[in-house]
Amino acid sequence: MPETSVENNKSTHYWRDNVRLILLCLLIWFLLSFGAGILFVEVLNRASVGGYPLGFWFAQQGSIIGFILLILFYNYRVRKLESKYSIEDANISE
Repeated sequence: MPETSVENNKSTHYWRDNVRLILLCLLIWFLLSFGAGILFVEVLNRASVGGYPLGFWFAQQGSIIGFILLILFYNYRVRKLESKYSIEDANISE
């Protein structure tokens, strides 16, 4: 069944906002993994967590915790987008 203009417009705006959210999450992911673990390791190693240099901690533990928090953040924001545009999970896959 073809979408009406209003439904199509709502879907377009939803996916535009969703792609922005995904790009934000990818930027945070990059900063956590590549940035904190490789690029900024020397600066971060000036501080320590539990006796370990902060750069090492981010490479081993911090990025994993950050990724879990990032997943929770994405889930929270997508739920808000879905309610903003009155979209249910079943409608997205169609």
